[in-house]
Amino acid sequence: MYREQTKVITIGNVKIGGSNPVAIQSMTNTKTEDVEATVAQILALEAAGCEIIRCAVPTMEAAGALREIKSRIHIPLVADIHFDYRLAIASIENGADKIRINPGNIGSREKVQAVVDKAKEYQVPIRVGVNSGSLEKPLLEKYGGVTAEGIVESALDKVHMIEEMGYDNLVVSIKSSDVMMCVKAHELIARECPYPLHVGITESGTVYSGNVKSSVGLGIILYEGIGNTIRVSLTGDPCEEIRTAKLILKTLDLRRGGIEVVSCPTCGRTKIDLIGLANQVEKMVADIPLDIKVAVMGCAVNGPGEAKEADIGIAGGIGEGLLIKKGQIVKKVKEEELLDTLRQELLNWNK
Repeated sequence: MYREQTKVITIGNVKIGGSNPVAIQSMTNTKTEDVEATVAQILALEAAGCEIIRCAVPTMEAAGALREIKSRIHIPLVADIHFDYRLAIASIENGADKIRINPGNIGSREKVQAVVDKAKEYQVPIRVGVNSGSLEKPLLEKYGGVTAEGIVESALDKVHMIEEMGYDNLVVSIKSSDVMMCVKAHELIARECPYPLHVGITESGTVYSGNVKSSVGLGIILYEGIGNTIRVSLTGDPCEEIRTAKLILKTLDLRRGGIEVVSCPTCGRTKIDLIGLANQVEKMVADIPLDIKVAVMGCAVNGPGEAKEADIGIAGGIGEGLLIKKGQIVKKVKEEELLDTLRQELLNWNK
């Protein structure tokens, strides 16, 4: 089952699955019990482009905090539950738009049934999540360790168990920190699972290594037509996850909108601080709602030619620079005026 063939699931005010766009998720790293800190982080994530947010719920106090948190944010709120089925029930009662559980660590079938019954009562979707690190001992023995096949079998076993309990309002996630194992597992489960898939490379690492691993893994999976929601898991500011996720989706032509900045890698001909300028441009355009390409070039010799595929660009020289549109030089300005000249052109783009 590929992306557009999956069941449509409603999470708060967001629909996933079917022909709906791939949604961007993140997870707070605040203490959920700290309502002020959690709300502040979620609002920052919303501004960055997050569309679904998940919070850890390790205590009853955290479950109770969900109601106040939800009343102050604008995107669906997902409760992340491990071990205690009562936390899942309390989270649903306190307004969670979706819950994430691993039925394997919730306990007995009766406890899972209690969670399913409560989810059914409130019509709250359940995300069935299985990580490579939580694979059951029988499957480890069957497959000789952690394998893509074992991860998929574990996830499908849990999906079938909840289906047998009379509920199919489900989202499925299978994650591994091994990028290629994660890719293979998604290729396998996509053929058998009718539910939306949440995709991510778990424990991918710091902003640098995590971005690389997530971009490779998510890029392959999404390009194959698999995945309805994504999270770029990073050890760092969650807003960095959103920036990367948006760029991955845009690069794969799964999302449009926002300015794309391209820049040359610099060489011995560069006479300006191109690295600093490119970073300034990228930061400057983040909030400008245009669907265009902006080029930042360090050489007035090759700049116009290299920037011809961009809608607009700037190229540096010695103490001055060029403003370029569609490969044509528009005017020459002082180096210190390049950034502001570009900004004014963008702000007046549609006037």
